[in-house]
Amino acid sequence: MLVFVVVLLASFALSAPTAIDSQNNVTYNGLTRNGLDVFLGIRYAEDTSGENRFKPPRPHTPASGSIVNANSYGAACPQPPNSFAPPLTLTNITRTSEDCLNLNIIRPNGTLPASKLPVLVFIHGGSFWTGSNQEITTSPDGLIIQSVEAGLPIVHVALNYRLGAFGFAQSSTLKNQRSENAGLRDQRLAIEWVRDNIAQFGGDPQKITIHGQSSGGLAIGMQTLAFGGDQPVPFQQGICESQALEPGITGNFTIVQMQLLADATGCNTTDLNSVETIACLRQLDTDTIAQASFDTYVADIAHNIGDSWLPVVDGDFLPAPPSQLLAEGRFANVTTMILWAESDVQYYTPMDITTEQDTYDFVASYLPGFTNQSIQDILTLYPSSDFQDNTSANHTREFYRSARLFRDVIMTCQPIGYGEHLARMGNQVYLVDQNQTLLSPILASLGFPGLGPVHTSEFAYTFGNISHYNVSGYPFNPTAEDYRLQRQEARSWAAFASVGQPSLYTKDTLQGFEPAFTKPNETAVFVAGGSDEGLSTFDGPGSRPGLAAQKLRSRCGFINSPSIIPQLQY
Repeated sequence: MLVFVVVLLASFALSAPTAIDSQNNVTYNGLTRNGLDVFLGIRYAEDTSGENRFKPPRPHTPASGSIVNANSYGAACPQPPNSFAPPLTLTNITRTSEDCLNLNIIRPNGTLPASKLPVLVFIHGGSFWTGSNQEITTSPDGLIIQSVEAGLPIVHVALNYRLGAFGFAQSSTLKNQRSENAGLRDQRLAIEWVRDNIAQFGGDPQKITIHGQSSGGLAIGMQTLAFGGDQPVPFQQGICESQALEPGITGNFTIVQMQLLADATGCNTTDLNSVETIACLRQLDTDTIAQASFDTYVADIAHNIGDSWLPVVDGDFLPAPPSQLLAEGRFANVTTMILWAESDVQYYTPMDITTEQDTYDFVASYLPGFTNQSIQDILTLYPSSDFQDNTSANHTREFYRSARLFRDVIMTCQPIGYGEHLARMGNQVYLVDQNQTLLSPILASLGFPGLGPVHTSEFAYTFGNISHYNVSGYPFNPTAEDYRLQRQEARSWAAFASVGQPSLYTKDTLQGFEPAFTKPNETAVFVAGGSDEGLSTFDGPGSRPGLAAQKLRSRCGFINSPSIIPQLQY
């Protein structure tokens, strides 16, 4: 495995940018990078180690008169070493700590407190297991530059939150202490910090869009459902990419991981749910508990492909199963954009699937709550005849069949159902199918051909980051269409953050976006990139061939049906 060290080029101004919290007499000193004002590693919460492990985060308040040097990244939260996965991620994390709850703020140069710019807050993905706010593929510099050039300047914030056992430990003791879902509570505190402090950096606290991808997209869904909608939310809009919900939240994946961890550390001497077990885990040093969690981590098909440390229904942050909260309308009313990639999970689908029996075994293992009848029913909706062999890539139609079914369950249909519930309560919802990528030739060069627009394919465009994939040893041949999509897609994200609409005809955004659920039986999806680009309905006269072939009406109708939702365990 090649190890890439990627450094963002910095051009330093004669004087570093500052932001002043006059109320608390605190000055933040940043740096200039790519012509932007950059503030890195700002602490929003205290150290979470020792007795504070697993507990809700405690706000960090600098002492009056402090000068905060925000010119280098803070520590990432504990995660496995060398866990980055080129080309989906390109930054290798080298410094971790439980004192990791920090955020980065990047704004256009010259932004003043009076500017009141829209704010985009990014929550990274990584299966709630890896990732940080240092990842270069989600660096926002290109996005902000495009926003400025379009006349839609934004402020960008990226946050860290606790991962794995540190952020999603589960037990009755923690539930009684209101200490489950610690990672989600970190995110919430960070967003509240932004609401309370972003004005001094030139942002508008009344115009905050939270934005996440993969488990970060799931986090957006959880933040929208938080407290059953009973508490005011510190944001006004959301962008969910490649997830908004996930199977297994009400299953046993997390408690299995918790059992393995407690056993491996010798802390499970009485009962997993006992006060003594949690006290023991809190007494361990960071490296010991981290290594034990790494050693016991299970990432096979039967364990949710590694999405094991999941949010839990704790009666507090998540007061009921997500499906129930949605059905009851117990969520924040926020304008929302939802994206999935055309071939989203093909990279994560077992590539040795070759027969119909393999497909059956994959589905039965991945969806352990499904009855035999439900497995047969869903396979009938995805007949082998709808898919083709790719002999040049050595992939069978059964591989593509399994990958599409997998994608629809986790990345497409559940988010569509989530969007339907939001729209039912009067919220505008936009759907996007990402159908262009820079990653295919890179993956092919690494021995993974024939995968199409996979997970994270949108990053090069939405973050304006095409150049970041120009890494030594990778094929890099972007086309004029790639650069066009980079410009327009980044500007659409800026437009959404600015005015709640991704299409603005005078700003060179993607054109033709319309809300998804305004017309009965004519769900609208914007296909971004590829030969089918533009607005399409699921089927009928307004559909584009590529989207119509996905049969989303019937397939998502089944996946989101009342009898199947309990079997998906969310």
